[in-house]
Amino acid sequence: MKRLTRSLTRREFLHRAAAVGGSALLLNTMNAWGMGIASRVSAPPQLSGSGKGKKVVILGAGLAGMTAAYELSRLGYGVEVLEARGFAGGRCQTARKGFELQELGGDKQVCRFDDGHYINHGPWRIPLDHQSTLYYTKQFDIPLEVMVNENDHAWVYMEDAGPLSKQRLRAEQVKADMRGHVAELLAKSVKAKMLDTALTRDDQMLLLDYLAHEGALEKTDLAYRGRNGRGWAVPPGAGLNPGKPSDPLAFDTLLASKVGKVYSAVQEFPMHATMFQPVGGMDRIAQGFARRLGGKIRYGAEVQTIRQSPDGVTIAVKDTKSGKVSQVKADWCICAVPLSVLRTIDSDFSDGFKAAMKSVSYAPVGKIGLQMKRRFWEEDDQIYGGHVMTDMKGINTISLPSSGWQQKKGVVLGYYHYALDAIEVSALSPQERAEFAVAAGEKIFPAYRDSYENAFSVAWHRVQYNLGGWAEWDQAGREKAYPTLLAGEGRILLAGEHLSYLTGWQAGAIESAWQQIEQLHKKASA
Repeated sequence: MKRLTRSLTRREFLHRAAAVGGSALLLNTMNAWGMGIASRVSAPPQLSGSGKGKKVVILGAGLAGMTAAYELSRLGYGVEVLEARGFAGGRCQTARKGFELQELGGDKQVCRFDDGHYINHGPWRIPLDHQSTLYYTKQFDIPLEVMVNENDHAWVYMEDAGPLSKQRLRAEQVKADMRGHVAELLAKSVKAKMLDTALTRDDQMLLLDYLAHEGALEKTDLAYRGRNGRGWAVPPGAGLNPGKPSDPLAFDTLLASKVGKVYSAVQEFPMHATMFQPVGGMDRIAQGFARRLGGKIRYGAEVQTIRQSPDGVTIAVKDTKSGKVSQVKADWCICAVPLSVLRTIDSDFSDGFKAAMKSVSYAPVGKIGLQMKRRFWEEDDQIYGGHVMTDMKGINTISLPSSGWQQKKGVVLGYYHYALDAIEVSALSPQERAEFAVAAGEKIFPAYRDSYENAFSVAWHRVQYNLGGWAEWDQAGREKAYPTLLAGEGRILLAGEHLSYLTGWQAGAIESAWQQIEQLHKKASA
């Protein structure tokens, strides 16, 4: 007798796919069917209609502000961007010869690097996941090069590591030996059924602590339920999109596949081993926007007051050179000023909205670039790009340049620190910061001091129009204040990395702007 079968609908198939393979299989299937899951933040929203006859004033010529201005102008809106600085980019900055910076209460710095050398003291890498950022590098014909974000041949140097203290170790040594020894121990213990007698109680606790960290195990039951470094089912993004973790593959499935033959550890999302950087400096992205916006950006325009009515918005602006105050009127406003700065500006936002602006803190962050007259890391140690990891107080990371291979000179990122380290070091003068970085670096590289020529540093929490590196939301703020700010108030919408789940990244700023221009266009078209 012939068996009768019923074809599955797509809905039924997806339900079974989710039951068998989890959300990862579900989303991959949906994407394969062209249902748009994987690519929804890889390009700006497709908006119909026109904004002709309507004016939008945009506060801040950072990436969020310029993204909004660029896309709205393409829709026909009249846009005017008010930028307090004399250049565009916000935190997307690159210090090269002649670049000037004066922190609040600090000395004026003028970058003295040789021609062709620079330091990205703001954003310095673009993950492959951040298709929104890569969308504009492609649109604006900005050439990219590989940024080596992980180099197992680079040094690991620890001052508090027991018998390994103050030794230069290759990262590949640490990884290979630790994994090899643990694998040997566990393999022999499983085979001999003698784990309890192979280790003392203290050793067992130390091993469990290591395995919990290395395997991203839950502290409560030592179970592995996945980690964000393996990828996301739905990537985090702007708006109310915190992301959704992907489901881990079953252990028996992995064993049956003999994946051990090709296994290697992965970085946490989105810290891939290979990233991108614009050739010549990260500010090439900001310059790409600025060239296309042209006279739509008004520089040296410091916002003094923000007012709105049912019919429009009025911004009082001071010219930073002349001191003259004027008014800018528009139908709508997108404010891309960091919340750390916005809450210091006189505005007529409601008390609840002002309270929401105060509910997020900003990260103290510092960087320093050190120009070296000889590329000793390449010549002496055969290290080409990547980071030197260390536990030295105030340093955190030393990063070696991913460009200019085998040239005579190069600029090293001498430290990249946060929180208390950043606050303490920011109290030093630029010269003292350089000495601090050089004194630490020469413990790892013997040629560090002799090769050092000059430095350029930044403490972002002391930069007037930033007052911090990026927004740091806690769970309570995300639940209560974040939706309030995301909705905006009246004719004013906010945009920036602070209104995304990609805080600190350029993609957060860009995708936030994409979301908010869609919201503005709907309101303006209603």
